[in-house]
Amino acid sequence: METKSLSGSRLDSFLDNPPKALWTLAIPIMFGMGIHTFYNIVDMMFIGRLGGNAIAGVAFNMPVFFLMLGLTMGLGSGVTASIARFIGENKKSHADNSAEHALALAAVIATIFTTAGLMFGFHFLTFLGAEGEILSLAWDYLYIIILGLPFMIFSGFFRSILAGEGDMKFPMMVAGLGTLLNIILDPIFIFDLDAYGGIGFGMGVKGAAMATVICQFIVFIIFIYMLFVKKHAYITFKLKDFTPSKEILWDIVKVGLPASMSMVIMAVGQGVFNKILIHYSPQTVAAYQVAGRLDMLIFLPIFAIAGGMTTLVGMFYGAKKIDALNQIVKYGISRSFFITLVSSTFVYIFAETFSAWFTTDQEIIDVSVGFLRRVCLIYPLVAIAITSGRVMQGLGKGIPVLVITTIRVIGISAPLALYFSYVLNKPVEWNWYAIMISATISFVIAVTWVRVELKKINQLHEDQE
Repeated sequence: METKSLSGSRLDSFLDNPPKALWTLAIPIMFGMGIHTFYNIVDMMFIGRLGGNAIAGVAFNMPVFFLMLGLTMGLGSGVTASIARFIGENKKSHADNSAEHALALAAVIATIFTTAGLMFGFHFLTFLGAEGEILSLAWDYLYIIILGLPFMIFSGFFRSILAGEGDMKFPMMVAGLGTLLNIILDPIFIFDLDAYGGIGFGMGVKGAAMATVICQFIVFIIFIYMLFVKKHAYITFKLKDFTPSKEILWDIVKVGLPASMSMVIMAVGQGVFNKILIHYSPQTVAAYQVAGRLDMLIFLPIFAIAGGMTTLVGMFYGAKKIDALNQIVKYGISRSFFITLVSSTFVYIFAETFSAWFTTDQEIIDVSVGFLRRVCLIYPLVAIAITSGRVMQGLGKGIPVLVITTIRVIGISAPLALYFSYVLNKPVEWNWYAIMISATISFVIAVTWVRVELKKINQLHEDQE
């Protein structure tokens, strides 16, 4: 029997008003992600001043970067769901043990990815289609980022642990601080800044990577101090007494590993699209990267809502509060849809203005606008699919996200794009149609799957009453 009470947890206050609880969790996430998205936009503006090849060089890093962080973020979602359910079940020692397993996983992932990145990163960039100056710029950026990877991985797991106990505010404040510092350091490391007395280092794309690594290190130190010295969290770390548990590890992995695999598949898909688009021109790859940064802006509130949903669904399901569970699922999904409907309309109207923030190259702007004005038509459906996936993770089910992502990327969008580009010799716009078709089908599957799972849960609850 669990002896420690849950007086220190947030479960009761969340149950009092589930919609309010969702915004309590989502708004700090939105704030932190908003600052990070702003940084990504500013970062791309700075890199854009170095030329189209610099943008393309960084673009080739995205699938590599996505691949390395996919395992961290995926297993992190498993940690969040595990801790939330244990707190809902009033099992604090299990929640603590889950957090300790998370740090052990972080150490393993950091070691493997840093070593593999340094050994094989350059060859992987070549495999993805980077060559010449673009390959040189891509590797300049990547090898520095890899050196800071352990700090990013541990910080990611710390955020997941705190999210599991419902503390979104502190990790997002720390992330926000790191991001603001990154925005300040970026121009200092990238440019010479002759107009300001030559205070810059003039390192180009290497400088952008260096600024990121320094800020990630600072964020990591803050987390270590607050969690291990100041004891900020409800979760307690007793690493000296840590003993591995197959049950706890499986509770994390059964949600986290499928989520990780789905992110790896998305990284592969992004790599395939880069390889297809370089077939048209380097400017097309750069345009895809620019549009991707604007994508992040559109989905910022959706990822925030989805993040809050994982915690609340996990807690309510663990506590067997089925009415609250049903309420928060309907509320979260409907809000995701309407928010994205508004933001998509905004992006459709101002697509050219937004694209011109990053570059003066008209070809890059035109391709980016073509992407945004087509794909934003299905963004509301994508928002529902994203939120539905996080609901399933909160319920402790990781397989649906993996299956849906596999169908979307490997089953539909990548093969269709290859067929349109290489077999039918269609213009670049047909790659966007491939994305739209795959996203619509994945939306139908995701919604159907959530409805079936909730029906099972409600039926079981009625039978037990």
